[in-house]
Amino acid sequence: MARIPEFYKLSVSQRVREVRKKGLLSNQDYQALVSGDHTLSIQSADKMIENVIGVMGLPVGLGLNFLINGKEYAIPLVVEEPSIVAALSSAAKIARAGGGFTVESTEPILIGQIQMVDVPHPQRAKAALLQRKSEILNLANSLHPNMVARGGGAKDLEVLIHPSSGQGGDMVVAHLLVDTRDAMGANLVNTMCEGVASLVENIAEGKVFLRILSNLTDRAMVKARVSIPLEALAGRGFDGEQVRDGIILANEFASIDPYRAATHNKGIMNGIDAVALATGNDWRAIEAGAHAWAARGSHYASLTQWTRGEDGSLVGQLEIPLKVGIVGGPLQSNPTVGMNLRLLGVTSARELAEVMGAVGLAQNFSAIRALVTEGIQQGHMTLHARSVVAAAGATPEIFETVVDRLIESGEIKVWKARELIEEVGKPRVESGETLEQKTEAVSEQRNVSGGHGKIILLGEHAVVYGRHAIATPVPLAIQAHVQRGGDGVQLIIPRWGVEQRLHRTAEKQHSFEKSLAMIFRTLGLERESMRVEIFPNVPRAMGLGGSAAIAVATIRALDRCFELGLDDERVNELAFECEKIAHGTPSGIDNTLSVYGQTMLFRSGESPLRKVIEVEKAVQLVVGISGIESLTAATVARVRKAREAHPELYEKIFDQIDSLVLEGVDALVTHNLETLGELMNVCQGLLNAMQVSSWELEEMIQIARRHGALGAKLTGGGGGGSIIALCPPEPGAADRIEAGLREAGYQAMQVTVGGKLGNG
Repeated sequence: MARIPEFYKLSVSQRVREVRKKGLLSNQDYQALVSGDHTLSIQSADKMIENVIGVMGLPVGLGLNFLINGKEYAIPLVVEEPSIVAALSSAAKIARAGGGFTVESTEPILIGQIQMVDVPHPQRAKAALLQRKSEILNLANSLHPNMVARGGGAKDLEVLIHPSSGQGGDMVVAHLLVDTRDAMGANLVNTMCEGVASLVENIAEGKVFLRILSNLTDRAMVKARVSIPLEALAGRGFDGEQVRDGIILANEFASIDPYRAATHNKGIMNGIDAVALATGNDWRAIEAGAHAWAARGSHYASLTQWTRGEDGSLVGQLEIPLKVGIVGGPLQSNPTVGMNLRLLGVTSARELAEVMGAVGLAQNFSAIRALVTEGIQQGHMTLHARSVVAAAGATPEIFETVVDRLIESGEIKVWKARELIEEVGKPRVESGETLEQKTEAVSEQRNVSGGHGKIILLGEHAVVYGRHAIATPVPLAIQAHVQRGGDGVQLIIPRWGVEQRLHRTAEKQHSFEKSLAMIFRTLGLERESMRVEIFPNVPRAMGLGGSAAIAVATIRALDRCFELGLDDERVNELAFECEKIAHGTPSGIDNTLSVYGQTMLFRSGESPLRKVIEVEKAVQLVVGISGIESLTAATVARVRKAREAHPELYEKIFDQIDSLVLEGVDALVTHNLETLGELMNVCQGLLNAMQVSSWELEEMIQIARRHGALGAKLTGGGGGGSIIALCPPEPGAADRIEAGLREAGYQAMQVTVGGKLGNG
């Protein structure tokens, strides 16, 4: 339940769907997340504090892989600092090798303090208070009978005497120990202290001054433990013993040096505070109690202990006061808190405290491990770069590309990110220059080769059976660079986390590796050693022609590196062979658009057609991206099977789509957008009838139409992937449709067809 492989690689909408599939989200919570209804409204915020002028958001992430006391947890974390969520998930995965975390806790006791001054006989007052303890506890419990009915209530009384420098002599302090069950209990304990103050005052014969809870909750303790085998510690060029001994030494430093301990413990609280925020608990109170506990000895010290186990493993332990709640005001006032608690699945405040203890220990392990191996800064680099690029204002279409190049530059600075945004952003076209010419110039400048993506306006699936289709390019969808040297073929796709040597054995090769092997074989490069780097600017498997664009960009990069002298037609032929490997029986439209980068009317078969469509007046489209991978080979195979079962029916459908395409050419050229939109809507109905749509695609289509789209339909193979929405020719229409899709949790981008920007 708590393990979702490669969760971090998914889009936000994909992650939400995966969490729902795991049963961690109800349909109601899922819809709230997708629509944004889970966020705190300004009206609710105005009731929470004074002088409200707005609401500030923070990311909610999921810590995965946790196994605590034999139970699986996916843990909601509210935190803005990069690397914490990833570090926790990684640490939890490693901890599973030793059976996960074991955690124990004491009863959820909160201390209320009643301070008395001007007490004539402190020792006599102490004895009298303890003698009449039952009377005081009974009075306190009478104030909250419901808490007593739930098994809680005032359980004990302690009395302390503190010396005072004032004129009133020593002060006497009564501690009311209250079991608050699943409530955090601050208000409850304060009420009890107020309620018994007069009685305490009379017994002690002094004057009650302060009566308030204490945030040093050392009667509500959590002790978390983990044992990690040496083999699970090895990695990053270090063996398990080196990592174990390094962590123990680093912890020893924190146990004796308060300057190191402050940073060490801050790392622990990075995890605990993130859970506290997610579950509506008072992180400030938790912090205060934790640091007070860390300072209880002769000096401020580490909250954790890391030692060598009898079997040589690394053993970690965290002991910390943690008083939290799962019921009360914040849960009713902030809908995200309630949703997070339901997702976490804890049934008591003690269980929540135990989860927090495990998270604190996991975060500490991850931080020290990074320090003693490759260094904390390197571990932070990618996530820090993402924060910097976001701060610099990169749009979603170029965000990942800018991140890749920022890391490559080594200057993780906002000014550098802005410089790269300007460089990577949509090329400006000078007078008399086409977008294709500008794209080629930019690629030359960056020493990379490019391949366009594609959008099919009309004609999906029918084009496989000899009918027409209209398609338009997505410029610079994929870029590639090839460099001679090394040992074998190194394939690097930074954004997708791919860094591997190309397998020489055919049965071990993925489809893209098979395509590369075919290209090398055809071009006589089988024995060459090289580094192949690919930079995607569109998401994979989203119906935007990514696989063809990768093939074209790679072939062109090989041509550039090895000076092969390939023309566009030869590049197209090779890319088509790659498409056959990837998709079985492709039409050839993806590779053709990727090579030539022009809006065109396309037809395959015995009488192939590649006719460029001159679109004089710009047409604005919004692409909605579902985040659900679209496997073209699967949808093409499904349609083929259905056609074989009902040939006459499907031939009629293909003919109908073909007629829509031919009408669409005229509508596109004459800028008759109303007609073009209607043709798109009808085409979507036919595609849906062929069962290549999905509920995500249909939802995006309805959102786009609701926000003013003239027409909307899936684009590409279907079964997931993307949709296109035709925008009315009015200012702000595309922004409105894009915003509507994003608000529903989908990705979106704008694409212009024709006009002054050329075809793309």
